[in-house]
Amino acid sequence: MKNCPQCRSIKIIKSGIINNRQRYHCKNCNYYFTVNKLGKQIDNYYVIKAMQLYLEGLSYREIERILGVSHVSIMNWVKKYKVNRIKQTDYHPTYKILSHSELANYFNDREQLSGAGVIITELGDKFMLIKWERFKE
Repeated sequence: MKNCPQCRSIKIIKSGIINNRQRYHCKNCNYYFTVNKLGKQIDNYYVIKAMQLYLEGLSYREIERILGVSHVSIMNWVKKYKVNRIKQTDYHPTYKILSHSELANYFNDREQLSGAGVIITELGDKFMLIKWERFKE
């Protein structure tokens, strides 16, 4: 710790340990503080993928199962980045997790592609295929 978070003074001294974290005292403003906790940081790749999947209509829990990231974290990201998706109640997209060879076989079958919209996104060494019917009743 180089300076006080309250007044930015460099006149700080150690002032004990609380919950296994060093406590400091600022001689300038008499402020007591501890070192910032270094939390677990999630890679931006997962944040972007979660937002893409959210915009495609998947629920928080579905995204949690796919990416392995807590649904609460995903909700917090949606609030933080103010992501709004269009409310569509007529349908819910279906998704599949496929390997490269399975994805190639999927596109060889023309019947699976007619009358539907498809988006493919990478998930590590696999691919996620999101499909929705074009004219759903």
